[in-house]
Amino acid sequence: MTTVNTAAAVDQLSTTTLLRFATAGSVDDGKSTLVGRLLHDSKSVLTDQLEAVEHASRNRGQSTPDLALLTDGLRAEREQGITIDVAYRYFATPRRRFILADTPGHVQYTRNMVTGASTAELAVVLVDARNGVVEQTRRHAAVAALLRVPHVVLAVNKMDLVDYAEPVFADIAREFTAYASELGVPEITAIPISALAGDNVVEPSAHMDWYGGPTVLEHLETVPVAHDLTACHARFPVQYVIRPQSAEHPDYRGYAGQIAAGAFRVGERVAVLPSGRTSTIAGIDALGEAVDIAWAPQSVTLRLTDDIDVSRGDLIAPVGDAPTPTQDVEATVCHVADQPLSVGQRVLIKHTTRTVKAIVKDIPSRLTLDDLSQHPAPGQLVANEIGRVVVRTAEPLALDAYADSRRTGSFLLIDPADGTTLSAGMAGESFATHAAVNSVADEEGWDF
Repeated sequence: MTTVNTAAAVDQLSTTTLLRFATAGSVDDGKSTLVGRLLHDSKSVLTDQLEAVEHASRNRGQSTPDLALLTDGLRAEREQGITIDVAYRYFATPRRRFILADTPGHVQYTRNMVTGASTAELAVVLVDARNGVVEQTRRHAAVAALLRVPHVVLAVNKMDLVDYAEPVFADIAREFTAYASELGVPEITAIPISALAGDNVVEPSAHMDWYGGPTVLEHLETVPVAHDLTACHARFPVQYVIRPQSAEHPDYRGYAGQIAAGAFRVGERVAVLPSGRTSTIAGIDALGEAVDIAWAPQSVTLRLTDDIDVSRGDLIAPVGDAPTPTQDVEATVCHVADQPLSVGQRVLIKHTTRTVKAIVKDIPSRLTLDDLSQHPAPGQLVANEIGRVVVRTAEPLALDAYADSRRTGSFLLIDPADGTTLSAGMAGESFATHAAVNSVADEEGWDF
């Protein structure tokens, strides 16, 4: 009987869809408590985990288990009572599987929210009902919009501390929805909750009969998820060139990597970027077996009919559906480093498997979160600021627009001195070189 039940559970998990989502909000808005409540009430907490939380709660003088400790795993976090790292958790219900990222709320850790939301299909933004929409709420909404997270849930938490008043919820929902809509967030769902008491998290609240919408878990289980990478433009970043020295395969040359998007077929004409050389796919090897077709996110080895120069960092794409390589990158970035990003600064830019030298030619504007206006020519970006940048690269990059592909339209700016990540970038349209800014590169001696 146990074997049958286990097999049925495995079969059920194999047929359920997967939702990646992230939580965000200001400090003490209750993100970790919400996640803990989701895990606890959906019966996704192991007995030993719950016992450890109960023990830690007693040591802190609490009479009931602090469910926030289910995600606040670092000792420093438990001592301070705040989240300072991205805590990933995996759980499942009969209707769907979940990967969640509980991100920090403190302004100095906004960079972690970028990490947690970069692959998310949904973001849960928490707001304390007593405080309403604050600057950090707007910042998290802006990051979600920039990362093109398709679904945003506004969870108005701590409704028990405002007597479950509908007008309080309605005012916050109205303000946030107007702000996020102006940012371009396509779908916003507002839910009044009390994570501590469990109202509208997994079970409907008995205190808010004026609310007729879904609970948080119900919405997570039913929100439509469309992450079929096989329908996107086919892209294959080359990670490794395989040339075994053996008598059995003396002329074998394969290009290994993970398909970022789309599908590739034997016999298909492809271009190798940024060189632009073309060839035909002679074979595809997957797990040691030859196949006729492969699709994202499979890791495979492609073999070409022509002996052309292909190396790590090159991008293989179908002829006629390939991005145009460019050395002038215009993008929106979220600056995540403590050191500022300044005009004229030398950086490395990492795009898929390719890393090249670059220089910051211009920072045309910085986003003002209060009214979404653009502050022109700020000169630099400091930690957690969002702005437009123009970067000139030493070698061409084959970037897609981020709107078309989150995988091949994103990049990182890196400090060449110590490898520190400076900014996370979302590529836009390439544009012509500004002669005035080009002089900065000439003076620095970087011949691009």
